[in-house]
Amino acid sequence: MSGAGPRENVFATRMALTNMKLRLKSAETGHSLLAKKRDALTTRFRAILKKVDEAKRKMGRVMQLASFSMAEVTYTTGDIAYLVQEQAKLATFRVKATQENVSGVLLPAFEVDRVSGSDFNLTGLGRGGQQVLRAKEVYAKAIETLVELASLQTAFMILDEVIRATNRRVNAIEHVIIPRLDNTIKYILSELDEMDREEFFRQVFVYNASDRHERSLAHRLKKVQGKKKRLAAIADAAKQAENKPVKSVKIDETQPKDTVAVSVVETTTAEEAVIEEVVIEEVVKGVAVDGDGAEDVTLAEPEEPTVDLLSTKDEDVIF
Repeated sequence: MSGAGPRENVFATRMALTNMKLRLKSAETGHSLLAKKRDALTTRFRAILKKVDEAKRKMGRVMQLASFSMAEVTYTTGDIAYLVQEQAKLATFRVKATQENVSGVLLPAFEVDRVSGSDFNLTGLGRGGQQVLRAKEVYAKAIETLVELASLQTAFMILDEVIRATNRRVNAIEHVIIPRLDNTIKYILSELDEMDREEFFRQVFVYNASDRHERSLAHRLKKVQGKKKRLAAIADAAKQAENKPVKSVKIDETQPKDTVAVSVVETTTAEEAVIEEVVIEEVVKGVAVDGDGAEDVTLAEPEEPTVDLLSTKDEDVIF
């Protein structure tokens, strides 16, 4: 089924589909940018990791030399810690902190600012002065290496946390947000397609129903018009029958039996045409006889074949 899986709870509308597409495009853009940021931070992280390893190795060697130099000073001069503490007035080393922007991440960078001169130049003047100066230079180098290592280590820790957070965001967008938006878009598209199909079938049903209704109305109209025509024809036929003259037949019996003399008399009223229904065959046989001794028989004109208009089908009526 399309749209199966976790999705957003939205109504399947065109506006919701547009919003989901915009969100999906933004998510893909954000995923691309975060992936690039992750790659840049990872590259810098690996470079810092390499520098940290070198700084730690260097720090180990420098501290080893500093320890030996301090041992030499102690052996030749004795304990000079209290003398150094008494003569120290100002700090010789100062640390300056700066920031470096790496793909939107501010990394601290520490630099050593060494002031020339010293407050304990006369320390070891009686004995062991050379060992004191050598120890002083070795420890100054150790401090510079220590500040460098602190800067690298701080940047390393910050980058480690930022890279983890960026990886979580990239994975969340790639495996949660984008699939959810894709499922939501598929669900909305399937629902809109279903709605379009329902609307199409509804329109087809309405069109068929209206077409059937129109055809039924046309059929009824044809029936009504056919009935009107039949009634008009019947009314015309009735009027023609009322105004039509009637012909009477007179038979002369004086003629021989083999021949029959028939005289036709026109009448204009229906009362004088009482014998209209007598046919010619009955006249010949002498069935109807008049009171004067002559057979007075009404000879009806042959009727025209009538059509039963009520029994005609509607399909025969042409409009």
